[in-house]
Amino acid sequence: MKTVLHKSLYLFTLLVFIALVFPARAEEKTILAMGDSLMVGYNLPPGSSFPAQLEKWLRGKGIDVKVLNSGVSGDTSSGGLSRLEWALASVPGGAPDLLILEFGANDMLRGIDPAVTRKNLDAILKSLSDKGIRVLVMGMRAPPNMGPEYEQEFNAIFPELAKKYGAGLYPFYLAGIAAIPDLNLGDGIHPNERGVAVMVSRAGPMIMELIKD
Repeated sequence: MKTVLHKSLYLFTLLVFIALVFPARAEEKTILAMGDSLMVGYNLPPGSSFPAQLEKWLRGKGIDVKVLNSGVSGDTSSGGLSRLEWALASVPGGAPDLLILEFGANDMLRGIDPAVTRKNLDAILKSLSDKGIRVLVMGMRAPPNMGPEYEQEFNAIFPELAKKYGAGLYPFYLAGIAAIPDLNLGDGIHPNERGVAVMVSRAGPMIMELIKD
């Protein structure tokens, strides 16, 4: 009886020692970043896109995370909706811990009716909500030259849908870099490497809280 008790005590002590010396490693988190050329890293060197710089930034904060880049240059909200299931299938298990949703810029540049953009984004968010996937909506803003009516209707899409589905909202994806030549490529539309770094530093804290929660 004593021998069995001693063995059990020894085994328990050994397990406690292992747990203290070799603590369980937290499971790697996965973020899926869906969007257009502003997400894919248009004309930027490898490792300079928003997802790549975000992953590096989060890892620097001690978060074990993989950020998957599902950006497609020229994509609209219609394109995002049509490839949503395919994008989710690229994630191990089919469900990321967080999905960053960035669409609307190309809709606006092409003058697509904001009602169409709203309908597509609503369908995307409903599908993700039904699947229980946490979402961060990256807001976009129309420039004044689109006209006040278009600007008002387009800009309202993102906060209203984020509220409807209980998603996180980053009000303006290009905050801090829009219309700043030194932070954009020559086309004045796409951020350069330094511009992306600014975007990550501004949006990073919100994303960090969402992925840690």
